[in-house]
Amino acid sequence: MPGVVLAAKNEEGAEPVAATAALASTLMSDARAVTVFEGELTDTAPVGSAIGTVDGRHEPVRVPAHRYVSSEFARLEQERLWPRVWQIACPVDLVRQPGDFYDHTIGTLSVIVVRGGDGVLRAFQNVCRHRGNELCHGSGEGLTELRCGYHRWCWDLEGRLREVPSRKGFGVLRNDDYGLAPVQVGEWSGLVWVNLDPLADPLGEFLEALPSDTAWTRPDEYVCRAVVTTALPCNWKTGIDAFSETYHVQGIHREMIPSTDDVNSLTRIWGLHGALTQPYGIPSPRLRHGATPQEIWESFWRQQGERIGVSSRDEPGPHPPIPAGSTIRDVIEARLRSTATAAGADVVGFDSEQVMTLSQYNVFPNVTLLYLVEGFTVLRMRPGPTPDECLMDVFSYRRITDADDRRAQPRPPVVTVPAEHAPLGLVFSQDIANLQRAQRGLHQPSFTHLTLSHEERRITNLHRNLERHLGIEPSEVTGGQPWETASWQ
Repeated sequence: MPGVVLAAKNEEGAEPVAATAALASTLMSDARAVTVFEGELTDTAPVGSAIGTVDGRHEPVRVPAHRYVSSEFARLEQERLWPRVWQIACPVDLVRQPGDFYDHTIGTLSVIVVRGGDGVLRAFQNVCRHRGNELCHGSGEGLTELRCGYHRWCWDLEGRLREVPSRKGFGVLRNDDYGLAPVQVGEWSGLVWVNLDPLADPLGEFLEALPSDTAWTRPDEYVCRAVVTTALPCNWKTGIDAFSETYHVQGIHREMIPSTDDVNSLTRIWGLHGALTQPYGIPSPRLRHGATPQEIWESFWRQQGERIGVSSRDEPGPHPPIPAGSTIRDVIEARLRSTATAAGADVVGFDSEQVMTLSQYNVFPNVTLLYLVEGFTVLRMRPGPTPDECLMDVFSYRRITDADDRRAQPRPPVVTVPAEHAPLGLVFSQDIANLQRAQRGLHQPSFTHLTLSHEERRITNLHRNLERHLGIEPSEVTGGQPWETASWQ
């Protein structure tokens, strides 16, 4: 699916404006019209790289549904997962200058990320060593110290205790004994990563093949434009599952079918993480008769119009002329390149497939990274106060090739908006609108297990890794390919 295209700001230039008309219509009714394509293949749709090799004798993967609704399972995640796994805290662009800070929260845990006066990025548990008060909240800049607002104990930005009001009342209190608790911190792909477990493997080992597999994108050229947070009425796994398979493209995202090859979207799995490449500008093989250039043009316009310099809300009109020997995909590619160049992105070094393909990565446990040549989007799901709630964070980046221009960009805004006002474009808005329905269904007494296709193996991989981190033995996940199951034994 395409990356997020943030809508314009309101007249005061404050936070992003209300959702697009497409989102409004999506939320209005469950009985909305569904696009029907003549000759569309359903049961007999071809098996492509999205599904991969399937043993005709294997049974579907089955995952217990209670994992999405159980308070006990959420407690297990809070105790054994979030304190021990590498996770994204924030964009590097939020903590680029000395004194910049960001408070990363995940469930009941809180981590301060701060850039010291010496230019070093550090992270600490967000707690005063006196009586446990939270030291920082939110995001900001210009810090010269970390001072508790309760009793005014104070630390420097390197985590060293330096001031205790009425110190003599404590007797012998040594500064060296009361430093802030450090948290492992690292940087990759314009992102700050943290891990509260001091014994955890280094970030480089956790990332597996991600750095080498994404090196072609030149990730250092991406600059964060905004961080948008919205509360969603679903479990964090329900949320991240929606961005972990292409099977639902033919369901929720009907507009994409004429211009997206969802069948031949190569899926790969590493140990912890998974990857997908999804080609645009060509019709899905589900369409028996293919799609005309006009149908491809209209489909791409309606879901990704901003990428070619138009508004997806406007009517597409006739497709541009197609030069002899070219295709409508070539025409779209040329528009993408010219739009990106006008916005300050040098895309000359990228080939046609790179320009016309989405590269998506599912990073265990709760993140999806979406790379396009002109932009980059991070989707992060965090657990909410109950198993039926979560927080979705969207980090939106654009490519700026000139290093001086990148350095001149302002610190990105951090905003929280209701789901109905999240300016995320048609495709993401359709996903968000469906999440509440998906979560309600998981509560029905007859629904005991998810039934997963090999096309949904990134979800399977999430659950097999969850079992390993949570200490669930024997495995509760059944079915699947024989070689896949054996690899986890």
